[in-house]
Amino acid sequence: MNREFQSTRRDFLKDAVFGLPSIAAVDLLLRGGHLDAATTSSPRNRGPHFAPKAQHVIHIYLGGGLSQVDSFDFKPELEKYHGKDMPQSFGQADAFFGKVGRLHQSHYPFKRRGKSGLWVSDLFPNISEVADELTVINSMVAETANHIPGTFQANTGFRQMGFPAMGSWLSYGLGTENENLPGFVVLPDARGIPNAAGGAFNWASGFLPAEHQGVAFNTRGGPVVRDLRPAGGASSETQRERLDLIKQLDAIHMESQTQTDPLSARVQSYELAARMQSAIPDATDFSSEPAHVLKLYGLDRDDCRDTARNCLIARRLVERGVRMVQLWTGDGVSWDAHDDITGKGYKTHTGEARRVDHPIAGLIRDLKNRGLLDSTIIMITSEFGRTPFAQADKGKLGRGRDHHPQGFSNVLVGAGLKKGFAHGATDAIGYASVVDPVTVYDLHATVLHLLGIDHKRLTFYHDGIQRRLTNVHGNVVKAILA
Repeated sequence: MNREFQSTRRDFLKDAVFGLPSIAAVDLLLRGGHLDAATTSSPRNRGPHFAPKAQHVIHIYLGGGLSQVDSFDFKPELEKYHGKDMPQSFGQADAFFGKVGRLHQSHYPFKRRGKSGLWVSDLFPNISEVADELTVINSMVAETANHIPGTFQANTGFRQMGFPAMGSWLSYGLGTENENLPGFVVLPDARGIPNAAGGAFNWASGFLPAEHQGVAFNTRGGPVVRDLRPAGGASSETQRERLDLIKQLDAIHMESQTQTDPLSARVQSYELAARMQSAIPDATDFSSEPAHVLKLYGLDRDDCRDTARNCLIARRLVERGVRMVQLWTGDGVSWDAHDDITGKGYKTHTGEARRVDHPIAGLIRDLKNRGLLDSTIIMITSEFGRTPFAQADKGKLGRGRDHHPQGFSNVLVGAGLKKGFAHGATDAIGYASVVDPVTVYDLHATVLHLLGIDHKRLTFYHDGIQRRLTNVHGNVVKAILA
């Protein structure tokens, strides 16, 4: 026998020592979704492309159109022009509903806040107190003044339905840090799903594998995830046996199928659901939270308790490794203040701000206190802004404002960002972005960059095209990076 191929007892023991950890490592890589990068023809690399500044994202979506000139973009010239027609020197006034009234000064006083002196209005008194943590982009521009395509683009990068949400791209590109929880969780407003803004298409996985779609929690009372537990009170052993049988039957079925993605996603959803049965109740149970933390978020207040609950769940989820959590406010158009900015009900800024101001400030403080703000990005965005002139018949001064994509404000907070910093600028009345305009593509590219992802390399081959979140556009806004 050729001694070159002989194996001694010592060789066997050595192989066993090194082989078992290798098997365990492969299993962990598979569970985390990292190993398949080596077997795909896609040019993307699973995992970060370079050292990330952040690990998680909490996206707070103010659907409907937050008015920049009433929140983060102070325009003293509007006081000078208040009650007058918009001068031609600022361009041709354009409004979605065609009712161009007279220019209206901010409905809320602005003040310089914190040590940074960042301008924030009294619309957000609590967020104003954490101004030194904010990174405000005052030169956002959008491609549409229509809610549904605008909301799609804010969340998926495209104005059409059917494209993967940003959270789905992150789940696909970075995998999960906790196999017992979804990589992408959606927390709708307790008032309902945002059907007026396209509903679940905003957190769909599109053409990405279905396992990466957002998991929407129930935030209206009752089970956080409906139908999570099987009927009949089956034991854990019985559940495991059922899942094993289903898995075997599915494997037999898939051998004869060509389109296996939906079935594979269903198999994985069963497995994930089983693991979530203990993980979800733990993540959403506030009994371990001290009273001062509950108060910090506003859970002791009737006017913001729903949002406070979602913000605290978001913190507990990222703390447990969820890649992205998205919080919705209202039905997707609740900031759509056509009639009265300062009213106190639905579709008014005063009413909506009362629901979100205290909880968002509490979330920022809590993440900072726990050291999580060093690894988390908070996005506070809207699909577009609102006109500096009132929505009213010509020559009249109304109390509301129309849709406005030419210049508006988005806010970022957290890892890798300049703090207490305002980037870009609109003109003197807040109508058009004139200094360093930032597109939705640029915003997405920047957030991906902070997560260690080159937005041009995170792609998926679909219909003959290497698709990506930023389409064929987007530049990292380096000026806002720390």
